Amino acid sequence: MTEPFGQSLAGKAVLITGGFQGLGLEIARHAHANGATRIVLAGRDPSKADKALAAIPNAEVVLGELGDPDVPARLMAQALAAGPLDGLVNAAGVTDRASFLDGSTELFDKIFAVNVRAPYFLMSAMIAHLRERGSPGSIVNIQSMNAHCGAPDLAIYSASKGALATLTRNAANAHLADRIRVNGINMGWAPTDAEQTMQARTLGKGEDWAIKAAATRPLGRLLEPAEVARLAVYLLSDLSGLQTGTSIDLEQAIVGAPH
Repeated sequence: MTEPFGQSLAGKAVLITGGFQGLGLEIARHAHANGATRIVLAGRDPSKADKALAAIPNAEVVLGELGDPDVPARLMAQALAAGPLDGLVNAAGVTDRASFLDGSTELFDKIFAVNVRAPYFLMSAMIAHLRERGSPGSIVNIQSMNAHCGAPDLAIYSASKGALATLTRNAANAHLADRIRVNGINMGWAPTDAEQTMQARTLGKGEDWAIKAAATRPLGRLLEPAEVARLAVYLLSDLSGLQTGTSIDLEQAIVGAPH
């Protein structure tokens, strides 16, 4: 359910990567419900663009594969050619599995290209744009609870999210005086579209994997994408005030507590 915080994004324009499906599209829905004047959705699959546009009235689309080194700058340039931006959400990511025993250089480069390099250059272009305008802005990075350590088969993925968390703090510190706020969400286990594909098909756990997984969690359920979207909208908006450089754990677990 989309629950607006009044019109907390009224007058603001935001670019959301991974915006054609799953969490990115859910964030876009909440941004629209909260009054965002302009929403630009970035994605790689043209076949999913129409569905996204149907869900978000008057949204714009920019297409590209974030693993390509030239794409982040191109996507940002295309978005800015149609007007200024006030916010950026780096929601796109890959969650491929690999441990220290079965990782490859190809997979390492793929994960870091999408999860670290692309957000870095999108943030770089966004920061330069806001500085040139002399305007405040907000960047939200979708990180992961795995940044704290991660399961053995998520070694490379966890490292990429740890790197993104560090970039979040670094950017926030470097551009505090520019009034550019940068925050991250350490997202817990949620039944997103990508996770459904990973758990049900890639890992072979069946289409009902989420029901079984929910039964193992302390609160008897998984994190809902809408919960992440609401927090992302809050961080994008002026409601979050001067909050910057934070990585918020959004999961039913306390890091450091015994399990």
